[in-house]
Amino acid sequence: MKTLILFSTRDGQTREIAAFLASELKEQGIYADVINLNRTEEIAWQEYDRVVIGASIRYGHFHPAVDRFVKKHTATLNSLPGAFFSVNLVARKAEKRTPQTNSYTRKFLLNSPWKPAACAVFAGALRYPRYRWYDRFMIRLIMKMTGGETDTRKEVVYTDWSQVASFAREIAQLTRSSRL
Repeated sequence: MKTLILFSTRDGQTREIAAFLASELKEQGIYADVINLNRTEEIAWQEYDRVVIGASIRYGHFHPAVDRFVKKHTATLNSLPGAFFSVNLVARKAEKRTPQTNSYTRKFLLNSPWKPAACAVFAGALRYPRYRWYDRFMIRLIMKMTGGETDTRKEVVYTDWSQVASFAREIAQLTRSSRL
């Protein structure tokens, strides 16, 4: 059996975190498929013994496909041991890096029909040179208001990879009895 890691990303950091999780799980003898949630059609659920979903925030919201996917597959998701991780720039501040203190993640978990057994919040990456002009302008404005990096020539990765590795160990421990 394998772990299914689904991700929804805007600029690629959530994909990188999903791939890192898969790599960490492999070191523990657990194989994982990493699939873009926005590009998946049908899933062979019977091949998996646990599921992980990761999603990024842009302008205060997850991609709408995340909510649609969870609603469509609620019964299956709730029948498997599951984990959820959120990726956002607010989490660059340590006090906003838990499911309880990160408003986006807390809101998702409260409103979601899926009840994952494990949850984490990771800081994302700021990649000004890769953004379209509008996103660069808006994100710079948000960063200025929140005391973040405003140099639009920079790329900054805020992800705490040791936190991600710790979450991988938590995922590895999920079993059918872990379900909420």
